[in-house]
Amino acid sequence: MRQKRAKTYRKLMHLYSMSFGFRQPYQILVDSEMCQIATDAKLDLIKQFSTVLQGNVKPMITQCCMHELYLQGKVRQPAVDLAKTFERRKCNHREAIPGDECLSSVVGDTNKHRYVVATQSQSLRNGLRIIPAVPVVHINRAVMVLEPPSEATLKAKELTEEQSLRPSAPELATVPRDTPVSKKRKGPKGPNPLSIKKKKNPNPESSARPSQKTKAESSHISLSTVALPGQKRKRDSQDGKHEEQSAGMIDGAESIASTRTRKRRRKAPAVSPSSP
Repeated sequence: MRQKRAKTYRKLMHLYSMSFGFRQPYQILVDSEMCQIATDAKLDLIKQFSTVLQGNVKPMITQCCMHELYLQGKVRQPAVDLAKTFERRKCNHREAIPGDECLSSVVGDTNKHRYVVATQSQSLRNGLRIIPAVPVVHINRAVMVLEPPSEATLKAKELTEEQSLRPSAPELATVPRDTPVSKKRKGPKGPNPLSIKKKKNPNPESSARPSQKTKAESSHISLSTVALPGQKRKRDSQDGKHEEQSAGMIDGAESIASTRTRKRRRKAPAVSPSSP
């Protein structure tokens, strides 16, 4: 195989593996006509499949396709022997049906089991191109060819890529919802509160209230000290304390005055003139 063609096939299989989950060994459904052409051209099918698909392969054949080979008689005995080396795929058909219908029923509408179909039937190939993600292989002049992806396959690939970019429902549930951050208001800043003078109290009544309270308290104290008629005046402990403090202050002042009078400066004695 040429290097350019091998590179193209490698890219195609990478597309099927990344977008649709194809894995090695690739499962290949082979029809009866492909086995007949391979025996006539003396091709090693397993080797050709692994070269075209760029990986390990597992060829398979259905019971209906085997029934078609048996109907050919002993002339197609080499094709029957080749088909017996493949893995048998159960198609669950009680009575044998044509091979094209059998393969299309096994592939289904979505190719759930990710089969690669190797067929020479043109009608079957046209029908499989409508189904997305179905690689089709055929032989053209003793050369095995992997067909390019169909339009349905390319559309399905784009949809899977879009879905992979979008988060799923459980992923959205786990994402925490961020509260909107309040932006700071841009504009002139206010003055420094420490440099502003305190406001004067506009209510003078509030400043006058403490003096009124003190007057009321003093009048209440004086009333409490006055003796009622027929009762002796009770001397409060506060009055005694005030008198003691005043007496102590008077005694201290007298003692200070007496010490001042006593302490007088003594004159220095006069020095007598010394005799010559």
